[in-house]
Amino acid sequence: MKRTIKNKIVNSLVLSIIGGICLLSACFDDYSNEYYQDNNTYNDEAYRPFIHFTPQKYWMNDPNGMIYLDGEYHFFYQHNPYRSFWGYMSWGHAVSKDLIHWEHLPVAILADKSGDIFSGSSVIDKDNTAGFGANAMVAIYTSSGARQNQALAYSLDKGRTFTKYEGNPVLTDPNIIDFRDPKVFWHEASQKWIMSLATTQTITFYGSKNLKEWEKLSEFGEGIGAHGGVWECPDLFPLIHNGQTKWILLVSINPGAPNGGSGTQYFIGDFDGITFEADVLPYPLWLDYGKDNYAGVTWNNIPDSDGRRILVGWMSNWEYAETVPTMTWRNGGTLPRVLTLKSHPDGYPILASEFVAELDGIGEEWATLSNSGETYQLEVGNKAYQLEMNMLIPALNVATVTLSNDANEEFVITIDRNAGEFKTDRTESGRTNFSGNFPAVSIAPLNVNTENIVLSVIVDNNSVEAIINGGMVQQTNLIFPQKLYDAIHISGASSHSLKLRKFNSIH
Repeated sequence: MKRTIKNKIVNSLVLSIIGGICLLSACFDDYSNEYYQDNNTYNDEAYRPFIHFTPQKYWMNDPNGMIYLDGEYHFFYQHNPYRSFWGYMSWGHAVSKDLIHWEHLPVAILADKSGDIFSGSSVIDKDNTAGFGANAMVAIYTSSGARQNQALAYSLDKGRTFTKYEGNPVLTDPNIIDFRDPKVFWHEASQKWIMSLATTQTITFYGSKNLKEWEKLSEFGEGIGAHGGVWECPDLFPLIHNGQTKWILLVSINPGAPNGGSGTQYFIGDFDGITFEADVLPYPLWLDYGKDNYAGVTWNNIPDSDGRRILVGWMSNWEYAETVPTMTWRNGGTLPRVLTLKSHPDGYPILASEFVAELDGIGEEWATLSNSGETYQLEVGNKAYQLEMNMLIPALNVATVTLSNDANEEFVITIDRNAGEFKTDRTESGRTNFSGNFPAVSIAPLNVNTENIVLSVIVDNNSVEAIINGGMVQQTNLIFPQKLYDAIHISGASSHSLKLRKFNSIH
């Protein structure tokens, strides 16, 4: 989630002091209290993205509580409703009918005297197992005060208002400091709710018949995967691969990502309702090798008629999240992506992701670009856009794709068939001096063994999302250029074709 153990303990102490002040002024019941208002008077919207989700104002980090109900995708997220910095964490809330256009709603679950409202999940309790009412939307979250405990809140009006359960907390462990981010789902085979919970450097699984009483089932993670930082924001779900059901366990880690800071690893294996058993694979495996796709979780309750497993991540990195050069708001979400399992050239399964088809709803017609040389001017105006490049790159070649503008800012993508690497370079991408960790070259394994490379890139006002060969490998990176990139130079491919489409703004 969120911080180092030391910082979270300090934050808890600060929260306790502030809590005493706030109880006197009833600020926990009135989040418009002047004590918490951001005194920032800037109106810097220069980097507000055209097609990505961002809060209307102030701070955002992890997506959480993602759930679909009656035609609406609910996007809850970690939110400070008073300042553009981390703190006083609550659940922000927005809904969408198409995963693209978002309606902002009031704060769903507000921090209270028990502590901040950290990450968690939501379920639809169709059979009223918890007793809150049939089809209640139940949020399971971490209440972070002096300790981190798991708590419930429920809604009987499709997520518009929540009532905190008077019997909170429902799960505690005084021996674990980092004890958070419950992801819950109904496991039909064992007829119980399953909770995946981050427990310092492992994921612990719990079971419950009623969402209120939880039993420890098993623990996973010792001696496997990356352990360079605290484990958090787990997600456990099934996918089909070659006709067989496999279970995917997402685990975010901070720090310890392959290119620095925060990132998300995953494991593939089997789950029997009690134990997750990982397949023998070359771990760690990473969801995204860019700097800015963290704490991603998937939507619960997607209809079987749809069948997709859809994820959205936090598009930032704890190395610099509080210093990115936006002021009225900070940070946002990646574009939603569909997760599938595909086969690595060496034969084992890997987790692939592709942009959701709903982007077609805001996309203009594709235009094929032609040029006698290697440089193309992009007539994109003031719109986000997608480029799709079909390139023939022989085994020993290194192909380079450079996005640029007339301010001499550039974002460079390199596909090195010889080294088997997919690299991005944002060191000259625009404004980078707000953090020494921001100007970076990020390196990923190419994960393909063919000269036919399809590179799909979506460029927005403050981000570049690049996917190779239908999601075999991806990189998500923030950028802060003075103006949108409007030129592309392609070199090193023996041949290429290029097409472009622009997107209408969601605002």
